[in-house]
Amino acid sequence: MNKFDLLINHNTIVTQYEILAEYHKKHLQDKGVKLPRLMHGNNYSKSALVLIYLSYGYPDTDIVTKEELTKYIEHFYGRVNDVQQARHLGAQNGWYILAGGRHDINVEAQDIPSGSYKLYSLEEPYPNFNLDRRSTSYGIDEFENLKKHYNYRCATCGSEEGKPNYHWPNTITVLQAGHMDPNKPLEKGNIIPQCSKCNRPDRNWWIYDSKGRVISIANPIVINRCSDQVQKAIYKILKRKFEK
Repeated sequence: MNKFDLLINHNTIVTQYEILAEYHKKHLQDKGVKLPRLMHGNNYSKSALVLIYLSYGYPDTDIVTKEELTKYIEHFYGRVNDVQQARHLGAQNGWYILAGGRHDINVEAQDIPSGSYKLYSLEEPYPNFNLDRRSTSYGIDEFENLKKHYNYRCATCGSEEGKPNYHWPNTITVLQAGHMDPNKPLEKGNIIPQCSKCNRPDRNWWIYDSKGRVISIANPIVINRCSDQVQKAIYKILKRKFEK
């Protein structure tokens, strides 16, 4: 029986979820990684199903395409538009899932095709995952005052709230609380207003100043996006620095 047929069986699903729960409790729970519920109402939760599919056979897990995951989820839910759970469970929620094309710092990710995933570990969280940075004690009124200070404009691109975005004129600008340094909590002194386009997932690569300008790198993985020429130049700089 193939993997797909095995994992549409309720008993196999429950058994694999119990394995996940055991690893989670032992290695990941105290690091802030959240285990999704197995059931969402009368259905299996999509996040749990994706984790179950990716983790089957651990530690010898397979590279799984988004199309394969979509087919699996559709078996339980019918037609679905786009299965994003693997991406969200990875860098955003702390599960150590490698994604092809995301430039993960793990060298094994280089062998994963774009649009495919591989669960790498159930004993450590995704590198640089930091639950504390997602928490905030910043109130609605405080953020409203901050937006007012910025004239209700995105600190990075200048788009004005409620009006067409400068770079995406077919969308209306919505301001969000963006991290200046994504490695620190979302709190006073570390927040700038950013439109939803500037405050997109790749914001986690950079550190911004109060004017919304990139001033430093927040995540070394971004180096993998650079050309070989730039990477070699960075290597020479760091080699000279740390050889001392």
